[in-house]
Amino acid sequence: MSKHKTALNHERAFDEERKIASRAKQRRGRNRLAHGLFFLATLAGVLVLAILLFDIFQRGWSYVTADFMSNFASRFPSRAGIKGALWGSIWLIAITAPLTFVIGVGAAIYLEEYAKKGWISTLIQVNISNLAGVPSIVFGMLGLTIFVQILALKKSVLAGGLTLTLLILPVVIVAAREAIASVPNSLRHASLAMGATKWQTIQKVVLPYALPGIMTGTILALSRAIGETAPLIMVGAATFLAFTPGSLFDEFSALPIQIYNWVAQPKAEFSNLAAAGIIVLLVILLTMNGLAIFLRNKFQR
Repeated sequence: MSKHKTALNHERAFDEERKIASRAKQRRGRNRLAHGLFFLATLAGVLVLAILLFDIFQRGWSYVTADFMSNFASRFPSRAGIKGALWGSIWLIAITAPLTFVIGVGAAIYLEEYAKKGWISTLIQVNISNLAGVPSIVFGMLGLTIFVQILALKKSVLAGGLTLTLLILPVVIVAAREAIASVPNSLRHASLAMGATKWQTIQKVVLPYALPGIMTGTILALSRAIGETAPLIMVGAATFLAFTPGSLFDEFSALPIQIYNWVAQPKAEFSNLAAAGIIVLLVILLTMNGLAIFLRNKFQR
């Protein structure tokens, strides 16, 4: 009888081991399938990007010359350049960057360090997060209503810069809040225990610790702003401009607007000029992203 029970126990143990091995084999199969699907998805995105970059550089690289960088827009492809649009984009970023950094970081500090936790604070934070996902054309309509019409800034570079500030401000606030929230509370408590005020703690302890994340988020948001087209079209950015802005109230163009205008032209040469403009815009974006990485690594050390 005991031998029969022992045999049954051995058989049950063997069956259980087989079930465990079968389930493990199924899990490994599903894991390999998921790994393959994710790899194919990544490969598809990289492949499409590589094709686009190859086509752009093949068509536009020969057009990126000194004359292209120093000439203004023209109806003749051989004389057309990107000087006005390039300087317009520089003016826009010169307005957008300081406003976004000061207002965005200030709002993040208030929400994270000073605002009382409650339904009002939660409502504000949810709305800011939702604004970060609003289409850019909505901010263009808002900029047209407030800055161009109500404040009578007209089609000026200041109106464009303020509109782009509204566009990326929610992104900067969210990034700055996450960076500030990542600071360990033990550092705050240690500073307060040594007699520092709340503002001194924020200024000397919290902000230096959170600065890498804040700078990275701000520069990446500015990289988005410099490539936006729809908000600038709404506030009246010029598609053809034969001068560079001399003040905040002058008319302006921008690189995305100029590229959009060239693509819409019937002549094939303008499409090649648009590809050259995209190359210049990509260089600026890569430079800004590289600067973000450099600043993050520097402040982390």
